[in-house]
Amino acid sequence: MNSTVLAAAAFGDNPGCWPLPAANTPDQWWLRAVAAAGQGRYSSARSDLAALRRHRPTAACASLSLSTEASLLRQLGGHRAAAGWDGRALALAQTAGDDPLTLQAGVDAVVGLAADALGVGRLAASARLLERAETMMREADTVPTRLEIRLAWVSAELAMAGGRGEDAVTHARRGVAIAEKVSPELRRHRVKSDVVLAAALCCAGSSELAREVADAALSETQTYGLVPLRWALACLLADIDSATLTSQQVSAIRDDCAGVITRRGGRWSPG
Repeated sequence: MNSTVLAAAAFGDNPGCWPLPAANTPDQWWLRAVAAAGQGRYSSARSDLAALRRHRPTAACASLSLSTEASLLRQLGGHRAAAGWDGRALALAQTAGDDPLTLQAGVDAVVGLAADALGVGRLAASARLLERAETMMREADTVPTRLEIRLAWVSAELAMAGGRGEDAVTHARRGVAIAEKVSPELRRHRVKSDVVLAAALCCAGSSELAREVADAALSETQTYGLVPLRWALACLLADIDSATLTSQQVSAIRDDCAGVITRRGGRWSPG
């Protein structure tokens, strides 16, 4: 029962579930940490990831925990620090053998490294890592949908960093389309796909459509308690203006989310 509830919170249709049920296995601790992180509950997520690693997880599960630690840092700007966690995650994934989680662990680590490189301006390295992830997925028998969506996100972000707005929109729309196919599963991924699309549209010069997408996604983040995504959207809308909220309202949402993130253990980093 706990696994079902935790899976629905981490990768399913109930990302706002709180409090979360207790975890009793490494896999459950990972799901619990992912769900907590999506809500911006960083202290809780780090505590669960530490508990996971104390309970002798498989190499693949341990790798996923390290990639999740990296994502906690990267969400708040810590790309350089995240790279160390992702590098260790990849090293562990390469020892995981035929564990069912091996593909997820390996791709998560490689895509994470691509996002880390992107965040410090190493665009060519990021592109090479994304190509590596694509190859890993292409050679696999089955690929979890969340990996395809995550690849689309970082591909869009790389295009934005390179000033290729139309390419960014293409990648972002791919992420949205994949997420829509499995709706209402992966609900948090569906919302984040809209966040990425809004940013890509802005990069491509389609500000009006970007506002429309961002305003709708902002409502979804409130519904499901997705504080980090809500903060990101408020930051974007503070630059391009909301079609439904005043600038003061957007600033208040941004500042409130930042305060919640800090109180829940978020650690802001300059890079």
